[in-house]
Amino acid sequence: QVQLVESGGGLVQAGGSLRLSCAASGRTFSSYHMGWFRQAPGKEREFVGAINWSFGYTYYADSVKGRFTISSDNAKNTVFLQMNSLKPEDTAIYSCATTFGAILRNPTNYDYWGQGTQVTVSS
Repeated sequence: QVQLVESGGGLVQAGGSLRLSCAASGRTFSSYHMGWFRQAPGKEREFVGAINWSFGYTYYADSVKGRFTISSDNAKNTVFLQMNSLKPEDTAIYSCATTFGAILRNPTNYDYWGQGTQVTVSS
């Protein structure tokens, strides 16, 4: 089985930056996607972005494109979410998840989830 642990969340002022980490352990994979999602109170879980573990291809939601960057350190089985120019509307619990499929924006296609880390952006 796969275990995912997010870290790096916290409180930051608008315009600031945070770097989230997602450490994976357990079963290893050769080719799949790691996705980042977020969920704010009263809202549906929202796709943030994803990265292909083998090739490093990245995909982003329009709401974060140009501000967020996903990268990976395969040797450490870790995926990162660099968040710049943060806005109050970015406030949410951020979770990472894995999928072997190609439909990345639907959270129901993901098999394993981390516990989430809180990101709060103040104005």
